[in-house]
Amino acid sequence: AAGTGTFAWATFPAMPTRRVYCSATHCDGQLFVLGGCGGGGRALGAAEVLDLTAQRWTTLPPLPTPRAGAAALALGKQIVVVGGVDAAQSPLASVEVYHVDEGKWEKKAALAQPSMGISAVQRDGAIYALGGMGADTSPQALVRVYEPAKDHWQPLPSMPTPCYGASAFLQGNKIFILASHLRAGGRQGKLPVTAFEAFDLETRSWTRYPSVPSRRAFAACAMADGVVFSLGGLQQPGPHNFYSRPHFVNTVEMFDPVQGTWSKPSRAIRMREKRADFVAGCLGGRVVAVGGLGNQSCPLDSVEVFSLSRKKWEPLPPMPTGRCSCSSCPAPSLLFVIGGVAQGPSGAVEALCLREAP
Repeated sequence: AAGTGTFAWATFPAMPTRRVYCSATHCDGQLFVLGGCGGGGRALGAAEVLDLTAQRWTTLPPLPTPRAGAAALALGKQIVVVGGVDAAQSPLASVEVYHVDEGKWEKKAALAQPSMGISAVQRDGAIYALGGMGADTSPQALVRVYEPAKDHWQPLPSMPTPCYGASAFLQGNKIFILASHLRAGGRQGKLPVTAFEAFDLETRSWTRYPSVPSRRAFAACAMADGVVFSLGGLQQPGPHNFYSRPHFVNTVEMFDPVQGTWSKPSRAIRMREKRADFVAGCLGGRVVAVGGLGNQSCPLDSVEVFSLSRKKWEPLPPMPTGRCSCSSCPAPSLLFVIGGVAQGPSGAVEALCLREAP
C-alpha cells in the first residue's frame, strides 16, 4: 500500500501573515501558528489559528513577546511557547501560555537562561526542553523540565554534547536527541555536530550512541518503527574530501536501537533527490521527505516516501508550493508543512495526508 494512491496533498487557505521560522502546534482540530520572521527578518508577534474543518483562519491576540524559532507545544487547552529569538535577534528566556478557551496569553516562569533552537517534547503533562543556543551563540547542554501545576523549571542532568536545533523523538521511556548543526571549530571553520544521545526519563541518565557517520548540515531526521533516520543535507568537505565546497547529498543513514549500530551506507537506499533544509516526518510507519533546497535555482516541490519493508524510496505527488525552511507539525494521518521560503516568506499551509486503503 506504499503507492502514490494512499498519499495526497490537502491545500488550506494561506496564513494571513507570511512567515518563516514560525512555531506550530495542533490541538483539537485547530492548527496554531505563532511568531516567526516576516519579510524584513524581524521577529513577529502574529498568532493565528486555522480551523481545519471550517478551513478558516482567525487572528488571535499577539504573543506578548514577539519571537521566532521558539518551541511550541499543546498541553490540554494550553499552548506553551518557550524561548526563541526576539526582534533584536537576542535569545529569549521568556515562556508564555495561550489559554485556548479564554482566548488570552499569560506569562509563565522563564527559563534560567535565554535560549533559541530548543528541542522540546512533552510527556505526562510535563515539558522537557533540551539544548539551545545562548546569547554568546554557543550551543547549550541544558536540560530542564516544566510542570504547569508548579509553574517551575527544574534542571535535569545536562546533555553530554551541547547542541541546538536538534531533532528530539520520544520512544518509550527515552528522549532521543539527534544533532546536525554547524559549530565553529578550529582551523576548518564550521564543523557539523553529529551527536546522537538518549535521555532515560526514569533513571534520569544519558546514554551516548555512535555518532551519525557522515558530517552533514541542514540534514533532516525522522523516526519510524523505532528506527532513526538521518537524511540528506549539505555535505561538508572533510580534510580528505575530493569536493572543495559543501554540496547537496541524498545520503540515508539508519540507526537500529536494538542492534545499537548505524546501517552501512548503501546506494540502494539513497533518496531519489539530493536535498537539504527540508521537512522529514513519519506517516503510517513510513518516512517522508518534502521540499527543501537542491541543485535547482528555486526550492523543491518534490516529495518521496521510504518503506522499511521494501527498503526503497518512491515518488509521491509534489507539494503544491515548492518551499524550504518550512515549519512542520504532525497531526493524526497528516503532516503539515507551514510557511517557509518560496520566493520570499511564504503563507502556504499544505498537508500531506495518508488515506488508508479501505
